[in-house]
Parts: sequence; C-alpha cells; structure tokens
Amino acid sequence: MNKRLILLAIAALTAFAPAAAQPRLIVQIVVGSMRAGDLDRYAVNFDEDGFLRLTERGTVYSDARYDYLQTTTPVSLATLVTGAMPSTHGVIGPRWVDYTTNRTVSLIDGRRGPGAYHRIAPTLAETLLDQSPESQAVTIAAEAMSAVVMAGRGGEVFWLDSTRCDWVSSPYYTEQLPEWIERSNRERYNLSYIGLEWRSLLEKSRYLNTRQHDIVLLGRNKKEDTNGQGRLKLTSDYERLLYTPAGNTAVLGLAKQAIAQYRLGADRTPDLLNICLDSPRRIAEAYGPESIEVEDMYYRLDRDLADFLTFLFAQVKDGNVLVVVTSDHGTSPSYDAGQQEAERFNSRQFEVIVNGFLNVRYGTGDWVVAYGDKSLWLNHNLIYERGLNLAEVQNEVAIFAMQFSGVSHALAATAMRTSYFGSGYARKMQNSFYPRRSGDVILNLMPGWIEEQERCWSMSGSMYGYDTEVPLIFYGQGAGPLRVNRRVEMTAVTPTLARVAGVREPAAAEGTALEEIVDL
Repeated sequence: MNKRLILLAIAALTAFAPAAAQPRLIVQIVVGSMRAGDLDRYAVNFDEDGFLRLTERGTVYSDARYDYLQTTTPVSLATLVTGAMPSTHGVIGPRWVDYTTNRTVSLIDGRRGPGAYHRIAPTLAETLLDQSPESQAVTIAAEAMSAVVMAGRGGEVFWLDSTRCDWVSSPYYTEQLPEWIERSNRERYNLSYIGLEWRSLLEKSRYLNTRQHDIVLLGRNKKEDTNGQGRLKLTSDYERLLYTPAGNTAVLGLAKQAIAQYRLGADRTPDLLNICLDSPRRIAEAYGPESIEVEDMYYRLDRDLADFLTFLFAQVKDGNVLVVVTSDHGTSPSYDAGQQEAERFNSRQFEVIVNGFLNVRYGTGDWVVAYGDKSLWLNHNLIYERGLNLAEVQNEVAIFAMQFSGVSHALAATAMRTSYFGSGYARKMQNSFYPRRSGDVILNLMPGWIEEQERCWSMSGSMYGYDTEVPLIFYGQGAGPLRVNRRVEMTAVTPTLARVAGVREPAAAEGTALEEIVDL
C-alpha cells in the first residue's frame, strides 16, 4: 500500500471515529480568594482524592489571570460566567451611583428579593437554558450576591439566609422552595455543621503557616503560648458558618442533594451546577493568607472536596462529568505582615478631604456622593448647576488624589471614555471601567495596601499578581492529565464550557475557548 492510500485510510477512520462523549453534567466550583500557588503550597497535607486528584489527573492551567483592576467577588464571578470583561458585562461592584438621581443602586436588590435586575451580559446558565431547554442549571452559594451573579436570570438558585441559616431563594427565581430543602430547613440541618470551637484538623507540627488567632491547635504543649488574639467574635449561626470551614461543608452538602434531587446528569442533555464557596474569602479576609486558620480551612475543604467528587462521579452515569475548579480572585498579604500599620487606606477620610478640596475650589456643596471599591462618584447635578466642566473637575480630583498615602494611580472617567490604553496599569483600569456605572475617579492602591474595613486584614480588588492570578483546573470528561504553562485569561472559561456543552457561547463573551479542552 503506497503512502497516499495509507493517508486516505487514516482520514477515513478519523472521519468515522466517535467524538469524545459530551459531559452529562458540568460542575463549576469557585473557591473564594484562592491564590494560584495555594494548591502547590499545601499539597503535602492534601488527601489523594481531593485537590491532588484534580491537579495530578486533570488539565491544569498554571498561569490563569484576571486582566483588570477590580478583582472583587461580584466583578470576577460575572467575568467567569459571561466570558466578558467588566467593561462589557457592566458589573463593577456590589453597588454604584445613579448619576441622574445621586442614589445608590444595588446590584442584586429589588422588590422581589435578590435577583439579576441589573444584569447586562447573559451568563452561561442563561445561555444553556435558552439554547437547550431540556437542560437544567442549578447555582448554590453561601451568599446571595455570589449565587445571583453566577446564575444571572437562569435556573434554580439557592443561598444561606443570614437570620436562621436556612437555605433560601427569592420570588425572583421561585415562589416556593422544593420540599427537600424545606425539610432540611425544618430540621435545622445546617446547624449540625457548626462546632462550639474551631479545632485544627492536624497537629500543630504539620502546619506550614505560623500566625494563629482563633483556632485551637491539636498537639500543642499546654505551657506553650498560643499567640492567639481572639480576632473574631462570631455572634450568630450564620457567621459561625461563613467564617469557618463549616460553610464549605454546608454548601457542598446541599450541592450533593441537588445532584440527587434534580437528577443532574441523568440524561444525555448536559446540565450545569455552579458552586461558589464564599467561606474561604471570609476566612482569608478575617485572618490573612499567612494564618493557620486559612491553611486548616484548605485541609478541611480538601476532605470535603474528596467526598463530593466521589459522590459526584458515582451518581452520574459512567462518571460522565466535567469539573472546573477555580477562584474569583486571590488576596493581598495581611496589611500588618510587615508590621506597618499605615498600609490601610481610609476611604471615609478620603471622601471628606476631597469634598473639602472641592469646597475650597468651587464653593460649599456636597460634591462627593459616594466612594466604594476604589471608585469616587461626584455630584454631577451640582457640577452642572455651578456651570463647571465635568472633565476638568474629574481631572482635578484625580490629580489631588495622587497626594494621598497608598495611592499609586488615579484616572478620571473622562480619560477612560475618550482614550484607549493598550498596555500597563491604565489598560487594566480601563478593562474594569463601565461608563454608565463606574465612578468619576478610579484609584489604584500601591502593592500591599488595602482599604480599611472592619474584620479585614487581607483583601482583594487590585491589579497585582496576588489578586489576579488564580488556579484553573479542568477534570473529568475530556480533560486528561496535562499542565499548560501559557498565559490564559479567565474570560476563556465560559466559551470553553459552552463549546463543551454544545451551545453557542454567551452573547457578550470575549474570550477564546481553551483548545486543550474543546479539541479533545
């Protein structure tokens, strides 16, 4: 047989070879505030069926990043599920100011309870349900904000009630909770996860971190100084879930019930399960990434994840599941890690001083409407009443802001509307800018600096690597053991999952599907 015939034979065999089976269920797990290096750092104490199962047998993208400034939870979750930058999907934070009324607008609050009232770009869940009506989409998170942003307007959506610690939804999504959730709430099942105190999973000698605050360490010499500071005073059952590893256990526990009750993955039509673990973010904020509390949380999550994965692949026929594990952002070093108390930015003081500066320049008035997430909103109505040029006022404030300790950059909204920044810090700030909602002046703080907030020793929301670099792992159907070292933007996740599910990517998606997953 000559070479030409051999090639024709190979081509024929390839043409009739069965394509890789489409997953019956796609599970997207978001671990709050997980840095890119956390999985490698703590691997020595991981169980072989948890995170190691994913990193050793899945496709690992070692350089996955969010390419913008506002790396906060609602912003990055929106990026993850729409495949678009904040400059396109419009989520710039949990709230913003309506320039015409000077009133604060909440991202998820409305007359029918939490919902996607201000959604601009469609999510993966919405797109899947629209294009594949027989599919199901379920989203579960500890916090309403996370659940609503991940789901958008689509599917079954559940979160924890802050009063009773029950699982709830809202009339925006459903008028009646399923009976199996009602039963769990009646039995107060979530309270079974809460312990009287947080005890370490391992003995002290096995921990890599050294900073200890509230955790009770096993194997500690009774005469030894614990160095604990009793940092948190948890006053409700909700806080005892949200600020301890029990929150992860509760969320993954409901996720297992949802898989069984909704029979996710039971037929050949692909289903979607979104899971957002908010407790890791809360724990990292309260204790800092250098703490034993954060480390212990990862070890407990590792065990919970092992249990969840075992259940998941046993429940779905032929184990035909694709799991994606990633994070909404990383987190900064603790502001006191270098023992420099000054490395916190006082936003309230900043508002007052800027308003005073404008009083001196243009006369007495309420010039500053609000500040939040490094954005300052000015009073447009007052500026126009005084016959002032908005762009000039914005630029003056931006220049003035540069005098504050901790401020690295300040850009006026007019500059971001009228210019294109192709590189550097300005590009990342522009990628976060949505003209109808973003503030008049956007700040970027210096590395290591965070805004001063209660219960906050570490924070996300910067353009620096500790915030923008996150893990990204695909495991299961169509994702073999592989390590990919090229730079990957997180806008690629949703286009990839859409291709895998056999639907078109969401309308506003800007990323490119990952070839290692969709071409297998």
